Amino acid sequence: MQREHYDALVVGAGFSGLYMVYRLRQLGLSVLGFEAGADVGGTWYWNRYPGARCDAESLVYSYSFSKELRQEWRWSERFATQPEILKYLQHVADRFDLRQHFQFNTRVKAAVFDEAQSQWQLTTEQGARVSARFCFMATGCLSIGRIPNIPGLENFQGEHYHTGNWPHQGVDFTGQRVAAIGTGSSGIQAIPLIAQQAAQVTVLQRTPSFSVPARNQPLSDDYIARFNDNYDEIRHLARRQEIIGSGDVAPDPADSPRMSAQVAALSLPDEQRQQAYEARWNHGGAYIVGTFADLMVDENANRTVADFVRGKISEIVKDPETARKLTPTDYPLGAKRICVDTDYYATFNRDNVTLVDLRANAIECITSTGVKLQSGEEIHADAIVFATGFDAMTGALSSIDIVGEQGLKLRDRWVAGPRTYLGLQSAGFPNLFMITGPGSPSVLSNVVISIEQHVDWLVDLVKHMRANGIEQIQPTVAAEDEWVQHVNDIANATLFRLPNSWYLGANIPGKPRVFMPYAGGTGPYRDTCDKIAAENYRGFVLGRASTPA
Repeated sequence: MQREHYDALVVGAGFSGLYMVYRLRQLGLSVLGFEAGADVGGTWYWNRYPGARCDAESLVYSYSFSKELRQEWRWSERFATQPEILKYLQHVADRFDLRQHFQFNTRVKAAVFDEAQSQWQLTTEQGARVSARFCFMATGCLSIGRIPNIPGLENFQGEHYHTGNWPHQGVDFTGQRVAAIGTGSSGIQAIPLIAQQAAQVTVLQRTPSFSVPARNQPLSDDYIARFNDNYDEIRHLARRQEIIGSGDVAPDPADSPRMSAQVAALSLPDEQRQQAYEARWNHGGAYIVGTFADLMVDENANRTVADFVRGKISEIVKDPETARKLTPTDYPLGAKRICVDTDYYATFNRDNVTLVDLRANAIECITSTGVKLQSGEEIHADAIVFATGFDAMTGALSSIDIVGEQGLKLRDRWVAGPRTYLGLQSAGFPNLFMITGPGSPSVLSNVVISIEQHVDWLVDLVKHMRANGIEQIQPTVAAEDEWVQHVNDIANATLFRLPNSWYLGANIPGKPRVFMPYAGGTGPYRDTCDKIAAENYRGFVLGRASTPA
């Protein structure tokens, strides 16, 4: 029977929620987790669209806390598919008996801080209430899908889908006319497979994305052996990553972005630079962003890699006009999330695939039979696929009515943009912790590496609090202001500042334009967190007294 009070509550059962519960249980704390889905998996439970797979290599997109777990699990592909990642997380839940601590099919509606009792009270949509000293938001950075507010959707007589909430039984598009709206990461993964099945696919693109080939393949015993032989070095490099935007570390150290960490792109002759890009392109994956140290801070340097990829698009796509429409020209490569694909550009050579440039001919409305453009043309469709992304970084937190000290709502506190200290806490909300929240490396890193670092740091904090009789912790407003400014200063020194992207919330109408992730690299961020802890949690207020925001 569920209790009414626990030591800790965890919201979410993805990578972060599972590991958080595992570590809290190690401390001997009573813990209850809430999950809206019917099982563990987080984003990998919901995102089941055709072609859904991780764009980080499976060998490093996995937990490192258990040697036994690593030895008993064998990944089958270089870039794991959604079903395999979900199976991995289900295995983790079984292996460490974590499901018993979760309440599934339960969405948290509100989280309110009781100042008199110094505890958080969570209310579910079913009306149940549970309280705890500590509350951990493991809600994920990309978990609230967004369908644009296009007039007429309610009149569409066919089926419509969002890639982030795909039917679990799958969708058969055989013989159908499909309108695919959106060409970000999920669209780029899904469109090639939908095109293999559907009679006709019309891709409606507002902004073209830079995409590089995955070169996915089954993992050989030799490849896995090389990874295991260099496991400690690879994990160390992943935790110490300093190349902005490089996103990952290769399982084979010879392929690691660190090989060129000190080399500037413009310091090399054109031929040598092109050879480096060609090697990364042929190897596959997003490592091309980390080919040289200055690609995300120098526009001229970035232009060399952007031009290289633009050249590849024109080589692959046979129709020059379609190639032109697919080619990004108004933002640096990597300043928006770079995509990793399998035959995306080649898909536009198929007779049953058509590209519509929404910048030249925007959507006016959705009709009962399809999508009407401003030119008056109607694209007839039996199904519409929205690959239109997420309310990133803050969406999941904003969907919960979080109320801190003196009735302060997190939504109101963040009305001009998210404000955190280290991406872990916000002033005025004692003992409420965010895992990979805004202001941390999160989506600019291998997020599993960042999740483990956050959880481990928070567990050490809880141990410190318990050992010293500390009941509350929250950041000072001054420390939070300083960190927010630091995050902005780092972003402003990079090319991330230039385009409108979901990193800034630009895909959500009315959302403040604030660069949300920390762009300084996982290594420097980890050092900062460790230093703050070593200095008796500098910037935090510890004790019973709290400091209102």
